[in-house]
Amino acid sequence: MLKSRWNAAIRPFVVVGIVLFAVAVWAQTPSPVAQELAKTYGIDSLDKIQAIRYTWSGEVVGLFKASRTWEWEPKTNKVTYEGPDKDGKPTKVTYLRSELGSQSDAVKKIDSGFINDNYWLIFPFHAYWDTSATVTRTAMQKLPQGTGSADLVQVKYPSEAGGYTPGDTWELYVGKDHRVEQMAFHHGGNAKPSLVLATWSGYKKAGPLLISTEHRGSADGKPFHLTITNVAVKLVGSDRWVSAQ
Repeated sequence: MLKSRWNAAIRPFVVVGIVLFAVAVWAQTPSPVAQELAKTYGIDSLDKIQAIRYTWSGEVVGLFKASRTWEWEPKTNKVTYEGPDKDGKPTKVTYLRSELGSQSDAVKKIDSGFINDNYWLIFPFHAYWDTSATVTRTAMQKLPQGTGSADLVQVKYPSEAGGYTPGDTWELYVGKDHRVEQMAFHHGGNAKPSLVLATWSGYKKAGPLLISTEHRGSADGKPFHLTITNVAVKLVGSDRWVSAQ
């Protein structure tokens, strides 16, 4: 998750050999627990989204700070990136994820950042799509930060899976309204940080999608802050961007 200061600072993700996002074809039936969570965040209405744009900004105090802006079209998997290149210079790149194999190493590195940031944007969808993961629920567990309790939905990726960081485990603490309140992320293998604790707050509606825009906590004990800002969607059949509220 902190492999590269430019690439993907907070990197809790696994790519498990499926075609990502709305065009995915599942070899297994998604978990009912994951399905319920994804529905809360609007997965049934994803086909109404022509494009979504957002700015991902993350900081681990004393270690990392970065910001990058994305525009993503779920139906075509077209991605536009605006942010620093590997040398820190501003750049803008547009590419199709279906053609990633023929892209430059620089674009492939940008795409790994896209995956990371998209997982933060809509992880409940990925928990539903990534059917190699085991998803379980345990009622009323103590929150990892502060006081209180919530249902624990654990999303555990197999250690033998392909992708960036096999063996990752996301622990989502879900309230009575079916929204994630806090998260504990355990990195697979020896990757660092090994543990990220984060709140899920600042909820906004971007069209039919529910987005948590504010995440605070720690990464291996260091203060951590991540925001999703400037969120807007373009609905199918419209050229107008609708800002999240």
